[in-house]
Amino acid sequence: CPNNTEAQNLPVVSQFHLMSLSENVELQPFLLVLFLSFYMVTVLGNLLIILAVCSDFHLHTPMYFFLSNLSWSDICLISTIVPRMIWDIGTQSRVISYVSCLTQMSMFIVFGCMDSMLLTVMAYDRFVAICHPLHYKIIMNPNLCAFLLLASVLASLVDSQVHNLIVLQFTYFNDMEISNFFCDPSQLLNHNCSEMFTKNIVIHFIGVFFGLFSTTGIIFSYYKIISSILRIPSKDGKYKAFSTCGSHLSVVCLFYGTSIGVYIGSTASNSPKNCAVASLMYTVVTPMLNPFIYSLRNRDIKTALWQLQRRAM
Repeated sequence: CPNNTEAQNLPVVSQFHLMSLSENVELQPFLLVLFLSFYMVTVLGNLLIILAVCSDFHLHTPMYFFLSNLSWSDICLISTIVPRMIWDIGTQSRVISYVSCLTQMSMFIVFGCMDSMLLTVMAYDRFVAICHPLHYKIIMNPNLCAFLLLASVLASLVDSQVHNLIVLQFTYFNDMEISNFFCDPSQLLNHNCSEMFTKNIVIHFIGVFFGLFSTTGIIFSYYKIISSILRIPSKDGKYKAFSTCGSHLSVVCLFYGTSIGVYIGSTASNSPKNCAVASLMYTVVTPMLNPFIYSLRNRDIKTALWQLQRRAM
């Protein structure tokens, strides 16, 4: 990045140019239909989870309370990216304004962080349910659930605002090209000509705090859960105990597996196309698969969805 004197000679950026997933004109209609289908399936699937939880009194428990909020967060996460992608593909335009780019980045960070925090809270819920079943209702009371949800929201907003403050320090950029199909925070921050030392310290602190906090909380919870399950004498008891957290563990593996894959891929590969394709798994595919994982592996959700269908008929 240039110094302050050189930065004054650079133009003030009013827009960015996003990368296209494919330059093939004949492939554009297929991509438009594909991502529109992904978006509709994701929104419909997560809305069904929310409706099932709200409509069935038996699902008014902490686990499903956090699940419904996770579904809502997934809807918001994919809505910050895919509608813009569909619009860009349909209009054959890759230009996004400076304000729109910062808005998309902020919303992406908020709901991406929300997913991470909610998965951590859900791991703690399963830990209490399996390791302290007799005290579960006392520990996971409505006040604590509301506090954990509020803390997740506030932490996500703080994460987003810190990134915004870094980017807003300067409006001078060396490059207006973003090597991704959306305003990826890592891409945008790399173009920012703010003071590098301060920027790197803040970014790494935020990354370590949120990333390490979430992963440590989940790993510790499942360490305790697995230890408790292994002490159960009967196979049926072990299966029943593990089945209560099987869906959550699948979603955790999918969420963090794709996220880690994106960052490893970004580091190992110099190809922007490969990084963009890897980002699709994290931003589009994961929110779409979450409802299927919970509905197919969870008997309570399947029962609630069946009852919801019967009422609609």
